Amino acid sequence: MQPNLPEKRYYGIGEVSKAFGVNASLIRFWEKEFDILRPKKNTKGNRKFTPDDIKNLQEIYLLVKERGFTLDGAKQQLKLKKKAGLDNHDLILKLERIKSELIAIKENL
Repeated sequence: MQPNLPEKRYYGIGEVSKAFGVNASLIRFWEKEFDILRPKKNTKGNRKFTPDDIKNLQEIYLLVKERGFTLDGAKQQLKLKKKAGLDNHDLILKLERIKSELIAIKENL
């Protein structure tokens, strides 16, 4: 899933939840469950997500929502990825973009 977010330094939780099509409460829940997701908070306590946080959210979303992992299974996958030093996330995003472009070309034929 590639969220449709403008290029910014920080994103509010409302923007992020809308881009992923989930409730803000789910993102707050994932923040408690996954160690890799640690958005900054301003003086009011509002969460501010960086582009790195968005990448981490994409990984969590991919594992939990698209691939059907349980939370424990997703945590294990993220730990394995961290141990092995793998970064397939960028590759997956590129392949998704290529797929959408190919589908658009096919529809135009």
